Amino acid sequence: MIYEIALLPVQDPHIEGFKQAFAEVAPLLVRAKGYRGHLLAQGIETPGQFNLIVRWESLEDHTPGFEASEDHRVFMMGLQDFFAEEPTVYHVEGPAFPIGDSSAT
Repeated sequence: MIYEIALLPVQDPHIEGFKQAFAEVAPLLVRAKGYRGHLLAQGIETPGQFNLIVRWESLEDHTPGFEASEDHRVFMMGLQDFFAEEPTVYHVEGPAFPIGDSSAT
């Protein structure tokens, strides 16, 4: 299982607009080949910092797959005006975490 982790710095005055815009473009992500789920989480101490974690079946499903697609272009166009700076994206590999797993303490 591959996790894409995207750090999305959003301009503070545009946080609510970003949330609405993300909800509008999320279906483009959801229909991508190899997509297995996502979580968009807003920072507590830094509300303008969002973390998007997307679970992919393989790295190739995300890149070049989704990233090279027209859906990705439209997805990013719907969000780019909200960013305070360029997002940071990286990938990690690991199993899906089970519900109630306390072994990671």
